[in-house]
Amino acid sequence: MAARMGGAPIMVMNQQVQRETGRKAQLSNIAAGKAVSDIVRTTLGPRSMLKMLLDPMGGIVMTNDGNSILREVDVNHPAAKSMIELSRAQEEEVGDGTTSVIVLAGEFLRLAEPLFERQVHPTVICNGYLKALDDAVKYLDTIATTLDLTDYDMLEKLVSSCTGTKFTSGLSDLPMIQLALDAIKTVFIEDGGRKELDIKRYAKVEKIPGGQLDECRVLKGVMMNKDVTHGKMRRYIKNPRVMLLDCTLEYKKGESSTNVELTDDKMWEELLRIEEEAIKEVCGEIIALKPDVVVTEKGVSDLAQHYLQKAGISVLRRVRKTDNNRIARATGATIVHRTAEIQDKDLGLGAGLFNIEKIGDEYFSWIVDCESPKACTIILRGASKDVLNEIERNLGDAMNIVRTIMMDPRLVPGGGAIEMTLANKLIEGAKLQEPIIAGAYKAAGESLEIISRTLLENCGADIIRVQTQLRAKHAGGANTNWGIDGEKGIMADMAELGVWEPVAVKQQTIKTAVESASMLLRIDEIVSGTHKPEKKKQQTQQAPPEGGDE
Repeated sequence: MAARMGGAPIMVMNQQVQRETGRKAQLSNIAAGKAVSDIVRTTLGPRSMLKMLLDPMGGIVMTNDGNSILREVDVNHPAAKSMIELSRAQEEEVGDGTTSVIVLAGEFLRLAEPLFERQVHPTVICNGYLKALDDAVKYLDTIATTLDLTDYDMLEKLVSSCTGTKFTSGLSDLPMIQLALDAIKTVFIEDGGRKELDIKRYAKVEKIPGGQLDECRVLKGVMMNKDVTHGKMRRYIKNPRVMLLDCTLEYKKGESSTNVELTDDKMWEELLRIEEEAIKEVCGEIIALKPDVVVTEKGVSDLAQHYLQKAGISVLRRVRKTDNNRIARATGATIVHRTAEIQDKDLGLGAGLFNIEKIGDEYFSWIVDCESPKACTIILRGASKDVLNEIERNLGDAMNIVRTIMMDPRLVPGGGAIEMTLANKLIEGAKLQEPIIAGAYKAAGESLEIISRTLLENCGADIIRVQTQLRAKHAGGANTNWGIDGEKGIMADMAELGVWEPVAVKQQTIKTAVESASMLLRIDEIVSGTHKPEKKKQQTQQAPPEGGDE
């Protein structure tokens, strides 16, 4: 960057900096966006391919989930990094549509390129896109149908259309849909019109390699990878009284280092006796309430184990805080911080069975058959870790879909049908827009056709013929339920096939794609290299430390 003063150029910016300005920067961003969307395009739809990625630690990720793929991909281009953030935002917000959002954003950028060549200003393109977005979201609200949340057949169809594109849909004996619905039903609380559905905290997924896929199930309670602390404690208790603690059952040590000077050896014995008395007192307070199972987040000393085992109490120690919260919610117990303050009402009586089983090499504690568990554990079994990780990702998506629909029970047809309807609506509506933004408005409509085209591509169908037939079918706003059957690559009525998607997912997908494309198109300068050059850094690292060796 140089400014002329008196004929001599004045250098304002560091000469090492790489700069791309104007048209070059915009085309570079568009190319980066297209490249990212091409990575995940083949993973859209039921006939999608898997990607195998090696992570930096040498582990393998096999998946067709857009977010999981892009999370592992290492990119340098700033615009590509921005695109990858989209799928993460989509995953956190609604849990599905992570691939669609990237494919759509890439297409919005691609169709902006011809407009740039016709010297249309980026702001005009963005205005056209954002106007199209507003109209699309309004139209989505008008054609959405409300779902009856008590209709489980429809809910199953909805989840199956969302997980049908995943790897696990090929594993027919896996009750993925049932797992997701059971877990959500267990965790869902509706209290005076307020809905609470916290999957992250109260629906724990426990993956155990080995076994059959059809052994996956949702427990009405909690399971942990723990064994009782003493070999003689009971391992099978029906209707246990559960006590939850987060204090230690051993002698408390001073916070800072404590020095004690003893002049007499009897004093030392007295000291040890007082320690034992303190533990005995704590155990006495616990035993007085006659619990069957004591779960603590901290340690349990050998002496405490002895007293509790004599009283017929089973003890689990060093349990995670999150697991303790789950047990509290499942059994109705209260987590107590001091044994002196325990009351009878703090004990959990809601569990039907406490049991310890050995699965594979590990011991697992089960606190199950709870009366009204508001927390659950989902057990996944599978041949290998890679399969289990993929099943967990797919189950997460399925649960997010059910969560989304519980919060906003409105549906639109899937399979590219709704995108085709919106595309037709926007292309027709472009004739009524102001001439200056009409081109961009129409381009936004045409971009939405990419979803049905990609579904056809991944089936290996005759793309142009079927796409043209579908466009004709949607002409004039008719047949809004017709889309692409992703299995066969032909047109089909989505209502008959039972392929539905939540409105919230579609709205979020289109909003995120349009807004990010608009932001990337507005960039007219990319400056890279504003930090210190790498060479200097390396030299400073290699230079020997001053003052000799440490």
